[in-house]
Amino acid sequence: MSIRAVLWDVDDTIFDYASADRAGMRAHLAAEGLAGLHGSVEDALRHWKELTELHWRRYEVSPEGGWQEQRRDRVRDFLDRPAMTDPEADAWFGRYVTHYEAAWELFPDALPVLDLLAAEYRQAVLSNSSIHAQEPKLRALGVRDRFEAVLCAAELGSAKPAAEAFHAACTALGLAPHEVAYVGDRPDIDALGAQEAGLRGIWLDRAGTGGQPGLHRITDLHQLPPLLRGDTRFGAPSTFG
Repeated sequence: MSIRAVLWDVDDTIFDYASADRAGMRAHLAAEGLAGLHGSVEDALRHWKELTELHWRRYEVSPEGGWQEQRRDRVRDFLDRPAMTDPEADAWFGRYVTHYEAAWELFPDALPVLDLLAAEYRQAVLSNSSIHAQEPKLRALGVRDRFEAVLCAAELGSAKPAAEAFHAACTALGLAPHEVAYVGDRPDIDALGAQEAGLRGIWLDRAGTGGQPGLHRITDLHQLPPLLRGDTRFGAPSTFG
C-alpha cells in the first residue's frame, strides 16, 4: 500500500527537546539560586528528567488529568513543595520556559527532509503535548507551514499509543491508517503504537540502540524518503535482539 502522508512526532524527533530542556533547566537553576538543590547541577538535571518522564507517562495513561496539572506536579515534586499553589507552580514553570525557549533548535536533518518530502507527501503532526505548547514552538522554529494539521493529546482527549489518537490524525487528513506513516523517537509509544493502529510506524533511533525486533527503524531522517518509497535497505524491521 502506498503512503500518502507522513505524520510526525515533534519532541526529540524534529526538535531537539532533550538538549533544550537540559540547557534551559541549567540556566533556570542558576537564576533561581537552586544549583545545589539536589546535591549538584547534574543531579538536579537528572532528577528533573526523571520527573518529566514520570509525569508524562501518567498523563499519557490518563490525559483527562490535564496537561497543565502534570507540569504543576513536576514542579512540586522537583522542589519538594507539595503545598505549592497552582499560581506559584505556574510562575516557576513559566520562568523555566523562558530559558528553555532560548535553547530551541531543530535537529540538522529535520528541515532538509521536511522540505524534500513536501513534494510527494502530505505532512501533519501528532504530539502527546498541547497545542498551546507545540503551535508556538513550530512557528518559532520556522516549520509550522510544513504541516497541514497539528493535533495534540491535550485537545484530543487521547494520547499515543492509544489507537484513538492515531485515528483522529488520520481522520483529520481524510486518509485511511494504511495510507499514513508515523515517525517518532519512542519505539513503544510512537512506532509500535502507530503500527498497532494500522499505520506504518517508523522508529527514529538517533542513538542507534536497536533492540526492538519487528519495527521499522531509521537512525537519521535522511533514511526516511527511501523507506517511504519502498527501498528496504533503509528502515527494514529491526532484527536486533
